[in-house]
Amino acid sequence: MLPGSQVPGYTTGATASLGGDKPIASEITFSIPLDFNGSDGVFFAPFGVQNEATLKSNWPDPAFRGSFLPAERSVRPDGFNATWKISYYGRDYPQQWTSRGGNERFNVQSVTNSRFGANFLSILDAYRYVERSIKYGVLFLVLVFTTFFLFEVTARQKIHPFQYLMVGAALCLFYLLLLSISEFIGFSWAYLIAAVASTILITWYCRFFLGGGVRTLMIGAGLAGIYTFLYITLRQQDYALLMGAIALFIVLAVVMYVTRKVDWYARDAM
Repeated sequence: MLPGSQVPGYTTGATASLGGDKPIASEITFSIPLDFNGSDGVFFAPFGVQNEATLKSNWPDPAFRGSFLPAERSVRPDGFNATWKISYYGRDYPQQWTSRGGNERFNVQSVTNSRFGANFLSILDAYRYVERSIKYGVLFLVLVFTTFFLFEVTARQKIHPFQYLMVGAALCLFYLLLLSISEFIGFSWAYLIAAVASTILITWYCRFFLGGGVRTLMIGAGLAGIYTFLYITLRQQDYALLMGAIALFIVLAVVMYVTRKVDWYARDAM
């Protein structure tokens, strides 16, 4: 193998001579073992008349991409197998041409458009967990602030906007703690530490302007329940969106039920 690519437009690669100056009279079998480390995926170009590629990996989450899907595939928790069987009729450049005239259809764009293969998805690592949890951040803010607002409406509890701001900052700090701690320890332990720290901080702060007692316990218990629900939802690959939608529906139903008899015009008149 010699460095350099003979394919127009591709500057990197490796080249080997098959047969020297004599034309190839019979089929030549060769193999190239490759070890990939840190690759996003593996892709092939169908340069042959009949192309058959078999890919076997211990990666559990493949995403088959490109112009052709596998003819056969098997995806398991311990890896996957995929086999492509592709004819050259599926591409838009010819099998051969003369070097004198060249061929305009054989270029980087046409080869790239004909590729097929698989990406190796990283579905549930620590960063994706944090990214998915941030999407539920609005739910946390709405639930806590709605609870404070209901305290003001139903119990005549005065809560200053600065106190809303401090509680909101503590809720946002949870995600920063989760991200920073998960870079050093496992996500589950990082989530537990961040959730407990945020719940204790917010409950302790609410104790002073809610007067302690049942209202403060409601805030603490509600935060513990929300963080538990969020953790269970994050662990679900297929039902995370469904569980989140159901939770939002239940929360909206509860808020509508609690505020169904509130006389908003009477409150404005006061």
